[in-house]
Amino acid sequence: MGFGAPAGELALLAAAIVGGGMITGILAGLFGIGGGAVIVPVLYEVFRILGVPEEVRMQLCVGTSLAIIVPTTIQSYRAHRARGAVIENIVRLWALPAIAGVAVGSVLAAFAPAALFKLAFVVIASLIAAKLLFGRETWRLASELPGRVGMAGYGFLVGLCSALMGVSGGSVSNMILTLHGKPLHNAVATSAGLGVPITVAGTAGYMLAGLPHQALLPPLSIGFVSLLGVAVMAPVSSLTAGYGARLAHALSKRRLEIAFGLFLLAASARFLASLIG
Repeated sequence: MGFGAPAGELALLAAAIVGGGMITGILAGLFGIGGGAVIVPVLYEVFRILGVPEEVRMQLCVGTSLAIIVPTTIQSYRAHRARGAVIENIVRLWALPAIAGVAVGSVLAAFAPAALFKLAFVVIASLIAAKLLFGRETWRLASELPGRVGMAGYGFLVGLCSALMGVSGGSVSNMILTLHGKPLHNAVATSAGLGVPITVAGTAGYMLAGLPHQALLPPLSIGFVSLLGVAVMAPVSSLTAGYGARLAHALSKRRLEIAFGLFLLAASARFLASLIG
């Protein structure tokens, strides 16, 4: 495996990881997401340069992303809970089904081809981008959330999407909650709460799923989690997580939504091109 790369190129990649980590923390506070939608595309380019084989590269990105955003989601959840904005009943109803969804995604990571994870990123990220760019606050699927069975289905869906895409599930759960009439502020806070069990379970699942592929993975990896990637990006994202809520009051959220939506479309186009090529 070609894990060597020019020092200057690696320095630029390290800077990209640090920059991605800063954006991750800010996005967590603003939108209730762990920032995996930013981390995965950045790590994909890092691991490509380092020569990680194509058949395990995307899974390594997803697993490492889930591990990186664990402290960010915890930090974000604590900040929102202190403000009393988390709808704890929804977190309780969704937590176990979400973990079940994460478990299914982890099993797929062990056996499914990398193309599945690229395709999942493209589809989910494009839907999120469409909602960010064109969605209106008046859009509704229903005025209230469904009963226990429907809620379990939603929780499972959020967990599965998280495990396939390498995110905390905030973007998906935000869409579900706001489309059922929940205020955006509460949706963001509740999504942050749900992100804690999702990212912890996802990290453990991807570590186990990658063990049979250990020979193909770079040094300092446990299964599909790169400890080096976590060590570089996680502290930065955790440090900046507290600033997201403050920036929400100082910057135009609409402009940030547009910028994030365009970024997701660009990242989706990148993965779609790799699928076609």
